[in-house]
Amino acid sequence: MESKEEIQGNITIKRKSLLILNCLILSIGNCGGPLIMRLYFIHGGKRVWLSAWLQTSGWPVILIPLAITYLHRRATDPATKLFYMRTPLFMAAAIVGVLTGLDDYLYASGVARLPVSTSSLIIATQLAFTAGFAFLLVKEKFTYYSVNAVVLLTAGAGVLAMHTASDKPAGESRREYMMGFVMTLGAAALYGFILPLVELTYKKSRQEISYTLVMEIQMIMCLLATVFCTVGMLINRDFQAIPREARDFGLGDAKYYQVVVWSAVFWQCFFLGAIGVIFCASSLLSGILIALLLPATEILAVIFFQEKFQAEKGVALGLSLWGFASYFYGEMKENKTKKLAAPQTLMPPSNNPVGNA
Repeated sequence: MESKEEIQGNITIKRKSLLILNCLILSIGNCGGPLIMRLYFIHGGKRVWLSAWLQTSGWPVILIPLAITYLHRRATDPATKLFYMRTPLFMAAAIVGVLTGLDDYLYASGVARLPVSTSSLIIATQLAFTAGFAFLLVKEKFTYYSVNAVVLLTAGAGVLAMHTASDKPAGESRREYMMGFVMTLGAAALYGFILPLVELTYKKSRQEISYTLVMEIQMIMCLLATVFCTVGMLINRDFQAIPREARDFGLGDAKYYQVVVWSAVFWQCFFLGAIGVIFCASSLLSGILIALLLPATEILAVIFFQEKFQAEKGVALGLSLWGFASYFYGEMKENKTKKLAAPQTLMPPSNNPVGNA
């Protein structure tokens, strides 16, 4: 029979493995999503509501792992529930989903008007919003290392901002460019609020939060965001325009539908990874990881869209890596401190066979 320490150790290993998996999923979505969305607009796509809709319309993909986990549970417990989510949590996820739909529209509006390098650096400011809202909503405790990471990553975005004046697309008016800037900044602020709001939902939930329940929350969030954007598409007549836009697409109609499908897949990876990191760690780490991936998106934009890679982008990459290293060093140091303190805090009374946990 495993001891309490061995059981706790196994749980820690599983949680860290799940965190690494979600970081990888988030990385794929965070880098691939903006690039394929920009590809759509560069080659003739003009439907902002469609682009917003694609960010969450891949939600049925989550039904696959949910079905697998359900069948696994049913093999050992035939009376298991199909879904764990209760009504209060469903309502909270629905509200966050509507906010996500609005955020999707703001972001798509910005990407339609700005180069990837510019929109990505503006989105990086969501880290500052995430830090602020995490402090207000979930009382996130800041250490020297986490504050240092926020400062460095924000500074990296600031360095990138030095080259935005030369990034205005040819033929675009200054008014359109500024509108894109404001829309993208609004998306950053709103998503900086959504991340801690999801964490608050976890904390205030009156039921145990498992990773299966996290996937259910993600599914409801994306479903409601998709409904929100579907209403916008219906009003804007985007569904009727899709066949015509596919015929006129610069890469051909077959590639048009491939871009649409892969856009949905990449963005679903982003959202699932983001809330998975919140579940395994915190909304602040999720925000820091999104900011860290900014230089990677910049480099990919240079490779695929031939955007210029100025010296400022190299400096930003260095600052981002420094900030990420600072955050994880602080986490490692804090975990080490907790382990050293564990023998003193985990000594239960001799008459308690199961301990204080």
